[in-house]
Amino acid sequence: MVGRLLLRGMLVGAIAGLLAFGFARVFGEPQVDRAIAFEEQISKAKGEAPEPELVSRETQAGLGLFTGTVVYGAALGGLFSLAFAFVYGRVGALGPRATAALLALGGFLAIVLIPGIKYPAIPPSVGNPETIGYRTELFLVMLAISVAALVLAVTLAWQLRARCGAWNAALIAGGAFVTLIAIVQYLLPAINEVPEQFSADLLWRFRAASLGIQAVLWTTIGLLFGALNESSFAKRLTLAD
Repeated sequence: MVGRLLLRGMLVGAIAGLLAFGFARVFGEPQVDRAIAFEEQISKAKGEAPEPELVSRETQAGLGLFTGTVVYGAALGGLFSLAFAFVYGRVGALGPRATAALLALGGFLAIVLIPGIKYPAIPPSVGNPETIGYRTELFLVMLAISVAALVLAVTLAWQLRARCGAWNAALIAGGAFVTLIAIVQYLLPAINEVPEQFSADLLWRFRAASLGIQAVLWTTIGLLFGALNESSFAKRLTLAD
């Protein structure tokens, strides 16, 4: 059963990656081109020679982007299916569709949105290349804490459900989650390496596009994976009857 879920997850993830590729081509790549043009203008003003292009921009925005999004989507879909197999039946009397939707919402919240609030995406040509390792470490720390906090919040809500009721338990766990995340984001160091002369409109559009790509991935996986398994589980129940 888990093997079938894994295959479905990877297939759904690949489809989600294909849709994300289309979104990135329309909304993301134009912002990357504008950011690269800005970098070239700054380098030219400083009298610096342009760096050699190891991979053409056309390949990066075409085959490279396509391969990256589809492979990433398939991997994400596989991991999603394993998480679904673990949580299904453990979060109340929810069907496959509702479970997948809630799991996708939680994953997007903990893995994308919350870390992105503290350390939002910046165009590849912006920022100090010498601090990439440091910035990546901080982002991964924020991501790990966010996922752990969500797991703890769900566990707390489940433990308080019998004593306080489902609604009150959800409110208490949600409040604890928000409080913990707020404290962590306050304590972690802030990073702002965007030049003052960089276009605020371009930065906003790039970050919105980056968030949109992830939203397309997670939404497609959550809805399509749930729909496929709703039908599959219904057939199994029919055969069992």
